[in-house]
Amino acid sequence: MKSTRLIALLAMAFALNTSFANSDDLSDGEIKKIDKSSGKITLKHGELKNLDMPGMTMVFTAKNLTQLEPLQAGDKVKFKAVSENGKLLVTEIQVAK
Repeated sequence: MKSTRLIALLAMAFALNTSFANSDDLSDGEIKKIDKSSGKITLKHGELKNLDMPGMTMVFTAKNLTQLEPLQAGDKVKFKAVSENGKLLVTEIQVAK
């Protein structure tokens, strides 16, 4: 019985730690330009820790075009970018609150 509780507690602690890590993966940015038809988005962003990249302004491609629908130039956003086969993709993006 004690080992079952211990396993449950460890699983909960791992789940909490994972959720905090995911929120840390999001970077701050501002949309400078957006082309929803091509899926291109120009972001002025802070440091992208997962890509070891300093802050700058650059063009990304959205992995999923529907992510861009509610967005417009000037929006402050939180986003995650990854490099796949040498291409920088935005995999998550949301308006910052």
